Amino acid sequence: MHSQKLDLAYSRREQRAWYMYDFANSAFASTVVTLFLGPYLTSLARAAADSSGFIHPLGIQVDARSYWSYLISLSVLSQVFCLPVLGAVADYSPNKKRLLGVFAYTGALATIAMFALTDGMYLMGGILFLISNLAFGASIVIYNSFLNDIAPEEDRDSVSSKGWGIGYLGGGILLALNLLLYQKADAFGISSEMAVRISLGSAGAWWAVFGLIPMFGLRHRPPVRQTEAGENVFSKGFLQLFHTIKDMRHYPQTLTFLVAFLLYNDAIQAVITLAGQYGADYLKIPMESLTLAILMVQFVAFGGAMLFNLIAKWITGYRAVLLSLVIWTLLMCGVFVVRNTRDYFIAAALVALVMGGSQALSRSLYSVMIPKGKEAEYFSLYEISDKGTSWLAPLIFGLTLQFTGSYQLAILSLVIFFILGLLVLTRVNVKRAALEAGNEV
Repeated sequence: MHSQKLDLAYSRREQRAWYMYDFANSAFASTVVTLFLGPYLTSLARAAADSSGFIHPLGIQVDARSYWSYLISLSVLSQVFCLPVLGAVADYSPNKKRLLGVFAYTGALATIAMFALTDGMYLMGGILFLISNLAFGASIVIYNSFLNDIAPEEDRDSVSSKGWGIGYLGGGILLALNLLLYQKADAFGISSEMAVRISLGSAGAWWAVFGLIPMFGLRHRPPVRQTEAGENVFSKGFLQLFHTIKDMRHYPQTLTFLVAFLLYNDAIQAVITLAGQYGADYLKIPMESLTLAILMVQFVAFGGAMLFNLIAKWITGYRAVLLSLVIWTLLMCGVFVVRNTRDYFIAAALVALVMGGSQALSRSLYSVMIPKGKEAEYFSLYEISDKGTSWLAPLIFGLTLQFTGSYQLAILSLVIFFILGLLVLTRVNVKRAALEAGNEV
């Protein structure tokens, strides 16, 4: 009887359905956030800029080159305020799978609408990105909270790594199709701008279509926490957020890990989201080559996620993450030797090797440090700097770029986040964190 219950709770079929949401949403992360939208919105902004190179959204003077990085920061600031509340709501929701669907399809539709962006619509593009990225983050909060439902603690490194790896495959496959479309635009009788617009819209369509698999494959689970009679789940979510922030002092090791993660992963996400702009605007890499580099990253990152899963089995997930941060720091310090397309490809491949592993293992480490019944609530705090989102690092990047005019110094400014994150992470005791949260180790 016990074995049957265990099989039901942790079924391989449900894990495969869970993987497919990463497969679905990673098209947004790779095609929209990492590659096409940054350079495209930057080009729209520069075309609309005054003679000094500034645009004035809502009357605010902004260097057109910094518009994308500021937009990322604004998007994540909105997540800082919204995601913790939505995470608490998900823990009280009678159907968190339905909430996953609401946010997933809100994001997918906003992404599909990016197809309509043309000259002079940089502000509308920013609004659509704010909507889609907020919905993306909210859906990932709920998606991550399913990890504790579908995998026992001893399997979470493996399950989390497979999810990240399959996500990179999904993002890579659509990116390959979009690369073919962009390179053959003339043969298809369309302009390169139209090819970019189709690519942006296709990411939303991909997200929507493959998002159906987890909608059917994940099992409904009752709320992990109950509201009182007459209580509204959203008002309860707001109240619970304040309680969570107050309650986190009882989990000092979890809080320390979260601080470390928010530091180093903020920089990781900044690298991912700003790589396209750096290659296109500074190195002047043709879009065909740039797309090929980002495509290569998707498949190398799949191998990197699997590689770091093996490393984690050898030296533990915690030490594997520490190792990855040392490598990240060295890679950022090497920015001054990246001078051409060949160098960009080499740097991108090295980044890809550590990118998936550091993120996947961080997620599984965090999952054992959070108290039972509060998974979505705590993952909402984690999601403030998870997949495709960061705020402080791109803000520093944008300010450094605006005041120094140097892309290299802007990239180098990210090193401080990796160093600080590494130093804070060395103070985390994973076993003690799990015990503080009431989890068996």
